[in-house]
Amino acid sequence: QLELVESGGGLVQPGGSLRLACTGSGFPLAEYAIGWFRQAPGKEREGVSCITTYDRTTYYTDSVKGRFTTSRSNSGKTIYLEMNNLKSEDTANYYCAAEPGFCPPIWDLEREYRDWGQGTQVTVSS
Repeated sequence: QLELVESGGGLVQPGGSLRLACTGSGFPLAEYAIGWFRQAPGKEREGVSCITTYDRTTYYTDSVKGRFTTSRSNSGKTIYLEMNNLKSEDTANYYCAAEPGFCPPIWDLEREYRDWGQGTQVTVSS
């Protein structure tokens, strides 16, 4: 089982950028699909993106397409979520989650992922 740790959250103004990172201990992340999820206060957790680290196939929810990019480091040890043109509605606690192999067919379902990090807070505010 992986232990996942997110980092890179913080306070940013609307239109700004942040890069989140997800690292894991236990097994190489290159053997997993990594999903990014977020949860805003009073809302359900929603899927943001998924990357199959083996072949770098990616998926995004519509609200972040063109603004967010998920990628892996060359070593495969870190997965990133690059967030640009941030909006107030992006404010949430962001989590990475891991599932062995490929992004699930329904990649934005929480139950499809086995291992979860503790989250990192992203606040978009002026």
